[in-house]
Amino acid sequence: MRTTNFILLLLLVVLFNACKPKKRSIAVGKSTSIENSPYLNQKPPGLIPMLFAPGLVSTNDWEVGGVFTPDLKEFYFLREIGEKEEDKKQVFMMIQQQGNGHWKSSEISRRVGQAVISPDGNIMHLGRRYKERTSAGWSAIKKLGSPYDTIPIMRMTSSAKGTYAFDEAVPGRSVLRYSELINGKRAAPMAFPKEINTGRFNAHPFIAPDESYVLWDGQRDNGPRNAEIYVSFKQANGRWGNAIKLGKEINTKASEFGASVTPDGKYLFFNRNTGKVRPTDKYENTDIFWVDAQVIQILKENQ
Repeated sequence: MRTTNFILLLLLVVLFNACKPKKRSIAVGKSTSIENSPYLNQKPPGLIPMLFAPGLVSTNDWEVGGVFTPDLKEFYFLREIGEKEEDKKQVFMMIQQQGNGHWKSSEISRRVGQAVISPDGNIMHLGRRYKERTSAGWSAIKKLGSPYDTIPIMRMTSSAKGTYAFDEAVPGRSVLRYSELINGKRAAPMAFPKEINTGRFNAHPFIAPDESYVLWDGQRDNGPRNAEIYVSFKQANGRWGNAIKLGKEINTKASEFGASVTPDGKYLFFNRNTGKVRPTDKYENTDIFWVDAQVIQILKENQ
């Protein structure tokens, strides 16, 4: 009798597992854990992009905008949650190091902008708003003020010198701009040159801490609404070089956007829409990917 009951129980377990929904497969490589890694215990990638922290960060929900603080102890990103379309909402997430290789994930608030941390770790840019790091944590949200409060900014980043790089998301197009900090005073925003501001939907700029390059996404010779990531290197004469499209391992038939480099300069993070790409299609999923930042150095050496 006990044997019969055991066999029945085993069959029920097998049937239950067979009926469980399957996770979406990822064809770009598998991320594995490594104890006490500063990147959420994830095994770092090589020159082939990998899904970042599957199950912890990248899930069947929509995730974008992953950034670390300079000490690599906090990771911020946006996630869309909700089963039904009418219930969906975007939330601001944080994963914080707790010590002994443990990380704690928490929902901070509803979406308040795309977070980017300044190189010194003291400012969290949130488009045309920001937070300051205090002894008690992050401050309440503050406004940058004029002229930024009238500019539709999706993402703002800053260099170690304090130069802002941001997008002006005008309907039907988008222009990338910068503003230098000169003798402690903020200069009026200027448009990047045509080497960068060419094509359509230029957006989500990332200026390197040393201002040696700018990353952004846009459309040039690619299909409608299919963003690709570009880089421009600052030349010896101080001008920006021609836009260079990141390689085919990064720019695929999907839509890639929102690139940035970790504070230690080792890894390039970006978002990839892994669903449908036609304008009339709704995305199936968007995830965060990462790759060795040597892909940028290789492009610089070959320009």
